Amino acid sequence: MGRLIKSFPDGSYLEYDRGSFDDWCVYMVEPDGSRRPPLDRDYFSDIKELSKTYTEDALYSAYVFVYDHTGKTVDENGLNAAEQASMNFGTDQLKIHKIFTILYMAMIAEENKRFTRLGKRIKRLGIYKLLFEGASVYEAANFMRGMGWREIDALCTERGF
Repeated sequence: MGRLIKSFPDGSYLEYDRGSFDDWCVYMVEPDGSRRPPLDRDYFSDIKELSKTYTEDALYSAYVFVYDHTGKTVDENGLNAAEQASMNFGTDQLKIHKIFTILYMAMIAEENKRFTRLGKRIKRLGIYKLLFEGASVYEAANFMRGMGWREIDALCTERGF
């Protein structure tokens, strides 16, 4: 059993538990009890699909609101930011709330990675590539693999974060 972070009205919830190398692995537990870690490609795919209904700017601005409320620890401000950022998305509000909470937790995990130099900016770069640079879900989720931190840092800096 992991550390429960956020419960949703449909009975699903998110928790942190032991992953392959630390205790910051995010798990989605569905109402039926099934449990799995959401992968970048999963929520990137959802965001890409949502960008057909909502503008890239609207999705990105809402995500950046959550990003700006993300530090090294889970707190009410960050969790509330994920919920607040989802409120302008009508019938997709719950889906987006889950996505933003997953991203919030994943960014905290990145901030807590041992020897990190990039932290949460890694997720932001992937989302930026997905929404504004025409990257496929696969490319946005994987293009940084094998890159050094300085190269990724430069890509983030070029984009203003």
